[in-house]
Amino acid sequence: MTCRESRLRDEGRMPVSVEMEHAGDPNMQAEVRAVIEHVRADSPGDWRVPIMGSQANDRWELKITGPNGFGRSYRLEGSAGEHRPEVIRGLLGKMVPGRKLDDEIQRGRIPTHRTSRTRRH
Repeated sequence: MTCRESRLRDEGRMPVSVEMEHAGDPNMQAEVRAVIEHVRADSPGDWRVPIMGSQANDRWELKITGPNGFGRSYRLEGSAGEHRPEVIRGLLGKMVPGRKLDDEIQRGRIPTHRTSRTRRH
């Protein structure tokens, strides 16, 4: 366990687990991973973000799960620019509740499971 992980656990937060498979360029994967970790860094609870790329096309399936049954799923189209780190940052900002909503989820006041698909622009 790193010093950062230890500090986060002491504060009731867990590091974000990001897994990427068949997602192409390793440099882009590192950027995407860093964006996801940054967006969820201050959130309490155990957050997991697996991203599964397709070997047949340029689609990624991004899922995010969190405490108290929180879950979202998105299909990202590379041809629409949806694999770019800044696009994923914006998507996570919309699909993942902020600190105030995190508190409401913790209290069980907000439903937490939804599956969606991104729209092409």
